[in-house]
Amino acid sequence: MREFTNPPLTSAPPVGGLADVVFEHARTDPGRVALGRKDAAGQWRDVTSAEFRDEVLALAKGLLASGIRFGDRVAVMSRTRYEWTLFDFALWAIGAQVVPVYPTSSAEQCFWMLYDAEVTAAIVEHEDHAMTIATVIGRLPRLRRLWQLDAGCVQELYDAGAYLDDEVVHRHREAVTPESVATVIYTSGTTGRPKGCVLSHGNFMIEADSVVGRWEPVFHSKRGDEASTLLFLPLAHVFGRMVEVAAIRGRVRLGHQPQLNAAALLPDLQTFRPTFILAVPYIFEKVFNASRRKAEKEGKAGPFEKAVEVAVRYAEAIEAKAWGVGPGPTAGLRMQHQFFDKLVYTKVRAAMGGRIRNAMSGGSGMDRRLGLFFAGAGVQIYEGYGLTESTAAATANPPEHTRYGTVGQAIPGTTVHIADDGEVWLYGGNIFQGYLNNPKATDGSLHDGWLATGDLGSLDEDGYLTITGRKKEILVTSGGKSVSPGVLEERVRDHPLVSQCIVVGNDRPYIAALVTLDHEAVEHWLQMRGKPALAPAQLVRDADLETEVRRAVVAANTLVSQAESIRTFRILAQPFTEEHGLLTPSLKLKRKAIEKAYEREVEALYRS
Repeated sequence: MREFTNPPLTSAPPVGGLADVVFEHARTDPGRVALGRKDAAGQWRDVTSAEFRDEVLALAKGLLASGIRFGDRVAVMSRTRYEWTLFDFALWAIGAQVVPVYPTSSAEQCFWMLYDAEVTAAIVEHEDHAMTIATVIGRLPRLRRLWQLDAGCVQELYDAGAYLDDEVVHRHREAVTPESVATVIYTSGTTGRPKGCVLSHGNFMIEADSVVGRWEPVFHSKRGDEASTLLFLPLAHVFGRMVEVAAIRGRVRLGHQPQLNAAALLPDLQTFRPTFILAVPYIFEKVFNASRRKAEKEGKAGPFEKAVEVAVRYAEAIEAKAWGVGPGPTAGLRMQHQFFDKLVYTKVRAAMGGRIRNAMSGGSGMDRRLGLFFAGAGVQIYEGYGLTESTAAATANPPEHTRYGTVGQAIPGTTVHIADDGEVWLYGGNIFQGYLNNPKATDGSLHDGWLATGDLGSLDEDGYLTITGRKKEILVTSGGKSVSPGVLEERVRDHPLVSQCIVVGNDRPYIAALVTLDHEAVEHWLQMRGKPALAPAQLVRDADLETEVRRAVVAANTLVSQAESIRTFRILAQPFTEEHGLLTPSLKLKRKAIEKAYEREVEALYRS
């Protein structure tokens, strides 16, 4: 199949702007709990629709009183927290455009985004962020105001706008249309300077309403319960932003968690107890690996591995029955599954709060076996695919028929087309308006409304999309063999001791790899084998550890031909980090930067 279209859920076009729903929900159901917010003592406090409306209105008045006008661009530089959502809807209520900035951005990155977007004001989280912008403020002549969340700017703005009549905000809000620009989100910049994606109110409404309308049944842990989700994805990323908008529009109780790491996230999952989550594969890998390490420490490694095998087989049997190619789980398999549900699977679900039965995953590819395990353990993960330019999800596995290892079908109202060279093209109301101040890049990506994604993929006979690589990441060896690195890298990363893997070999005689370690997993591995703790420099020379990584490489090589296989590898002492410029804020590898930073190590891989 070369093209698949999923018809829209409704023929009615969106009207108005994103902030309208806040006022509509407060009018029709003022006492409904819309959000959860942590208080100073760390306890979750309910925020009703009416309370959120009042806060949005008060903040919008403060912004107007402070000189923010319709069409102004305002930057927000913060981790994921309640105040970001509050500012988003307040700014949208007065027709301003939000420019999200990753909290880890350098001064030069901040400068480029604020300068290119002609930002007139900025909201930062704390003093370090304020100092970062202060170092470049002399080159930002349009930047007039800088507010700091941790310095009480919300209350300051409430006070500033208290004298204004509510009607002033409503006049601004009623002037917003679906074509109005809602946000300018800068791409990660894996291949050069970040580009500002211009996304409209209509883009977000179509995207969010399509996702909510099609997947709303999976938002609940059981029939009739309150839907809730904990947002821990960066709000500077389009995926997190889509979750925010969809939760508010879809009447899903929304909480915020600012740290995307297991140590901070798992306790909040326990206390907030969401009914579903939207995450990147990294989170599910962390939950799985933490469960495995816990079982090993308790001397239950064997039963855990057996439970994994049973979960995978059980989910495969359910999948086969759903597609009419199998009878479903046998009686014996059902008995085994029931036994391990009490012994293992309930503990995995408890680690995520205990109520989660469904989740959505995007941002990068998920290993098929990992998805099958979670499904067998009672947490169905719906994998999807999208870009900033498509306002997040363009495809996702539908609730009735999940096909593990694929990113699903086009979401309602979207068309997926595979070009002659294998590139994935997208069309629909969620496709962006273009790149800010960059008509050349816009012309290179948009073709009569079609978005050329730069990703390579294929559609099966049922319209399910499989992503096979990036056009710009294809390696060509000196022997002329084209190799897509993604499939190899993902399989090597499946090993619990491996954190990252980058495949190299462009214009080289063969394929090789650089591998980094998950130091938490390695520490556990050493303890379980009675080995002393080792410094990173010693770890990379440990023969037993090298053997483990070699097993991961051998497993990856089974997926490709001999000419495409990883011939040799090197273990690195330190991980690739965003701080060193080797990862994007969304944790994607910056290939050129890594190869330059580790030029000597790469050269060593090809010495005879």
